[in-house]
Amino acid sequence: MRRAFALAALLVGCAPGPSATPNGRPAPKPPTDNVTRAAYAGSATCTPCHRDIAERFQRSPMHRMTRDAARTDVSAPFSGERFEFMGDSVRFEQRGGARFMRVVTRRDGESLWRVTKVIGGRYREDFVGTRDGSEERVLPVSWLRFAKEWRYKGYSVMSPERNALRVGARWRTTCIFCHNTVTGLSSYYDELYGDGAPKYQGAASVELPAARLPRFEITDQSALRSAVARELAPLGVKDVSGDAKQVLEAAITFTRRRYGEKHLVELGIGCEACHGGAKAHAENPLAVRPTFAFESDFARVTRADGKTPSTVDDENRTCRKCHTVLFTRYPYTWEGRQRHSHPGGSFINSGEARDLALGGCAGALACTRCHDPHGQDSKQHLEALRGEEGRKLCTSCHRELQSDAAVARHTHHPVGSAGSSCLECHMPRKNMALDYRLSAYHRIGSPTDPERLYQDRPIECALCHADKSVRELARTLGRWYRKKVEWPRLRALYGDLSQSPITVSLARGKPHERAVAMVVSARDGNRAALPLIAAELDDPYPLVRFFARDAIEKLTHDTLPLDPHLPGKELRSRAEAWLTERSPRAQSP
Repeated sequence: MRRAFALAALLVGCAPGPSATPNGRPAPKPPTDNVTRAAYAGSATCTPCHRDIAERFQRSPMHRMTRDAARTDVSAPFSGERFEFMGDSVRFEQRGGARFMRVVTRRDGESLWRVTKVIGGRYREDFVGTRDGSEERVLPVSWLRFAKEWRYKGYSVMSPERNALRVGARWRTTCIFCHNTVTGLSSYYDELYGDGAPKYQGAASVELPAARLPRFEITDQSALRSAVARELAPLGVKDVSGDAKQVLEAAITFTRRRYGEKHLVELGIGCEACHGGAKAHAENPLAVRPTFAFESDFARVTRADGKTPSTVDDENRTCRKCHTVLFTRYPYTWEGRQRHSHPGGSFINSGEARDLALGGCAGALACTRCHDPHGQDSKQHLEALRGEEGRKLCTSCHRELQSDAAVARHTHHPVGSAGSSCLECHMPRKNMALDYRLSAYHRIGSPTDPERLYQDRPIECALCHADKSVRELARTLGRWYRKKVEWPRLRALYGDLSQSPITVSLARGKPHERAVAMVVSARDGNRAALPLIAAELDDPYPLVRFFARDAIEKLTHDTLPLDPHLPGKELRSRAEAWLTERSPRAQSP
């Protein structure tokens, strides 16, 4: 934990400090502009002074988010392998040092795509390519590093079943802003515009309540017009006129139509993607200090209550610009909410910063108190946060729980057990991770919160106590924390309260809730759940089928010999036959 706190201190050190240094000299001031193109210097400028951090960051998953295919290592094999999907196919080829995907579809025939970019690389590699020099597009197949297999790109998120293989959208209008370094102003046009802003590459899926959103206020329309004009000049725009709304709408329109790789500050995530334009600091490091705050002569950012943002507010807003996505058109979120109607927390990877803003520690806990933005979080470090290191972090604010006796009274579990872990209860592992496991839910709250207890399945206590019934867990929660249990609401959610919340979630939960129940069942070796898990191989959302396949293989200790990209009905039927043939008793609860 010391490493995380030291890193946080380093980052927080970039915020405005006291008015004078210990030797009496004036302290460095924040830049007057860290969001327009003129304020950016590029990561190479940062390296001479911050060499250790820069060298570590160069190797990090964050920095390697987008890579030039000709200059990077690639894990995926391109040696003539063939991927079949619903009668279409992709063949992976390599010649002359270049990699190709030969796509053959019933609708479009054959096309050869040269791979130009690799996106990601920690858990999977996605690919961008061009056909005969045409505009780069997202290619239709991903390589899963953790599983060493190809998967249809559309099934990386909760997309419904597809009946054909399709080359994806234009790269420059989809992945480009969050996976590369762009100027701050170009990514905040929609926030400056306000409600009703047109969608474009820089628009992230924040969807937070107004009380949790920062407030962007334009202070000088003339200065804004000039700044936008300078931002759009590289896009070939010669004139920008009108009021603030018209200027920002023009900025969004031309960005959507013309922005491309040559307009990036740099390919991939560089230093200034998070730290903002640092040219003034690089030119005069003793006089100018970088800051996560939004600095300009045309706008200011406050909290929703009108107060000046803290360093934590500014830092988390920076993370939230990208780590905020509620992927695809899947209609559900946690807390029983609807994606487009007062959404709750995200159920899947990449919404962590948004979820943190929804929870009880918003504004008090910086992302970097737990995560290392300059490197790769080790599994050991993240697991340690679920023990004593996490407790130390939480009790640095919640001082009333610093003693062992206080923790035992609060948790009703022995100190040092999983039940006494702050994170196991307040950040439970119930989100669909990239590798078919569960990751932490970052909306910090309590399992007794009504919208979690009565609107989510399963009861969060069941993530550890899967053998307990809904009634037993709810009654215990009510007794321990002096909460009146609303039994009609629980019956409406679960039906039979004598059943395990995991079993009921498998039988009647939403797709993301069933995914959680499958992982827990597999972890606990619950072979009685196999029939319900096998039924999930026909789930409308293929990503859930991959969770089902993984759970079946863990429970049977065998490889399911079926292509997971088969149509759902066929996949389920053949898997059930395989289970029956392999072990008839596996089908008996």
